[in-house]
Amino acid sequence: MTIVKDILSRKPETVTIISHSAVVDALKLMAENNIGSVVVTDVQGNYLGIVTERDYSRKVALKGRNSTTTLVEEIMTTNLPTVSPKDSIEYCRQLMTTQNIRYLPVFIGAELKGIISMSDVVKETIAMQQETIDHLQQYISL
Repeated sequence: MTIVKDILSRKPETVTIISHSAVVDALKLMAENNIGSVVVTDVQGNYLGIVTERDYSRKVALKGRNSTTTLVEEIMTTNLPTVSPKDSIEYCRQLMTTQNIRYLPVFIGAELKGIISMSDVVKETIAMQQETIDHLQQYISL
């Protein structure tokens, strides 16, 4: 069974931005790192939420707001459910589906360990299914 820790071990370091930064700076970070979200922190580095491309499109672009004057803290997503590195990928998939969310922060206690995305979960699920198929094919060919 694959767990969240397995995904995090293959991901790069979490990209963060301070909450009072301009939205355009968050967009630049996402573009530079080819990611769809960044973690939002306070000046001490404590997790506050995340800002996503979806947040930008729905809360800035569609409302005619300016991305250079709108602050990340004005549009960030907060109160996401969290998971631990020991949680199963299946649990994460179910949680993301029922909550209609695309990202889950991963914590050990109060410490943020990273973020996993629906894309991460789907890729891992496909890999697990392929492994099962491979094992079954080997078994059949014996």
